[in-house]
Amino acid sequence: MQQYSILWADDEIDLLKPHIMFLKNKGYNVTPVNSGADALEQVEQEKYDMVLLDEMMPGMTGLETLAQIKQMRPNLPVVMITKSEEEHIMEEAIGSKIADYLIKPINPNQLLLSLKKNLDNKRLVTERTNIGYQQDFRNISMQYNDRIDHDEWADIYKKLIYWELQLDGSQDKSMSEVLNMQKSEANSNFCKFIEDTYEDWLNDPKADKPLMSHQLMRKKVFPLVEQAGSPLFFLLVDNLRYDQWKVIEPILTDFFTVEEESSYYSILPTTTAFARNAIFAGMMPSEMEKQHPDLWVGDDNDEEGLNNHEEDFLRRQLEKSRLNIKMSYHKILNVNQGKALVENVNNLMQNQLNVIVYNFVDMLSHARTDMAMIKELAPDEAAYRSITRSWIQHSPLLELIKKISDKGGRLIVTTDHGMIRVQKPAKIVGYRETNTNLRYKQGKNLGFDDNHLFVARKPERLFLPKPHVSTAYVFTTEDYFFAYPNNYNYYVNYYRDTFQHGGVSLEEMIVPFVYLTAK
Repeated sequence: MQQYSILWADDEIDLLKPHIMFLKNKGYNVTPVNSGADALEQVEQEKYDMVLLDEMMPGMTGLETLAQIKQMRPNLPVVMITKSEEEHIMEEAIGSKIADYLIKPINPNQLLLSLKKNLDNKRLVTERTNIGYQQDFRNISMQYNDRIDHDEWADIYKKLIYWELQLDGSQDKSMSEVLNMQKSEANSNFCKFIEDTYEDWLNDPKADKPLMSHQLMRKKVFPLVEQAGSPLFFLLVDNLRYDQWKVIEPILTDFFTVEEESSYYSILPTTTAFARNAIFAGMMPSEMEKQHPDLWVGDDNDEEGLNNHEEDFLRRQLEKSRLNIKMSYHKILNVNQGKALVENVNNLMQNQLNVIVYNFVDMLSHARTDMAMIKELAPDEAAYRSITRSWIQHSPLLELIKKISDKGGRLIVTTDHGMIRVQKPAKIVGYRETNTNLRYKQGKNLGFDDNHLFVARKPERLFLPKPHVSTAYVFTTEDYFFAYPNNYNYYVNYYRDTFQHGGVSLEEMIVPFVYLTAK
């Protein structure tokens, strides 16, 4: 165990010798002083891991000493020890960012617990987390190697995310490597599951199928709109994966109570154009093409053009569902639009449904591909989650969420699809009209090797548009991405380790749906 140095300041320090001996026997080096002035002198001259500070000392009080210690060593943990249980002293100490607050008389074990909590916390949490994951590792592996259904796959993915987030703060990275290998193996099995079942979900009325993009509004959102009560805000954050939801959840739960946290399956391709339009239209892409030819844009390379009619699709779906309600639709593409929406909250409260599409995560993921700086900022999954959390903490979106809570609004947080960090190239040969997405291709006479691909030679079975008789759709699975033989090495190096979407993976297909009510 690491040797820690403790400074203990108390005007009755001689009476605390048994406690000091107890700590020394436990391996802590304790320096005793009997005044605040002496404590400041020691902190200036020596390095300590923690200060134990009596609040009621003659001369300079504990709170006065605390203020000066924090100026000299802002990150030095200080445990306040006091006979007083007065609320204002506790509040002042807590406001000064103390590490702990102990009431006299203190017993040695109480003191030891405080030291371990503050000094050994990371080591103890790492050890406990590693043991916990090791115990669960076998259960997870056995589960995904069995024949399981879509609900069990969602549970497995959530378990893997739970352990991934637990291991994020671990000092020992060996378990993270094991988890990444298990996640990769799980993804491989999940992709086989999708190849075996996806077509049946869409075509067999008796198939056991999950909730999917085109059913989301009708089955989950409209029933909440019809409930009497406050306005419902439907917030769709583009590209928001389940793990990203879990890291922003603590920020939102300061203002909201989570009433339901579940997931649904994004349709294929897992792209903004197909999956998001399916949500708002309430139908699959080939049905949109047939029933709404004036709204469906056929050029898949024009991704923004494909999403210019979301509001129209939604209004037609509301009409079809005979929901005659007041609603608004807003798409936020930049900070200024976000700020304008915050200022408009009072007007939004007059509507029964307010749909807000936030494109930030999508913009970030594309920027990460194209901009070296952002690629540096997000070299791995943990860093990418951190950027998402940091963004929401400083964005107009958080201001909007606070205002919705203040006014008693209800909130849904969801997305249209997730994304995956791609690592392995899959060669493909296409023609000029072939779309540019790295995780799926559609076109005629495509040349490819079937390994690690989900091939749809009959797009109509997947309810996808079929511009030509020979049109096929090809989806990459796991963490593969398409690369053309021309300039192959340059292309592979440029796109490897970037976040992409459109294909088949746990990360892209199993996405969060969360319903919250104001606190």
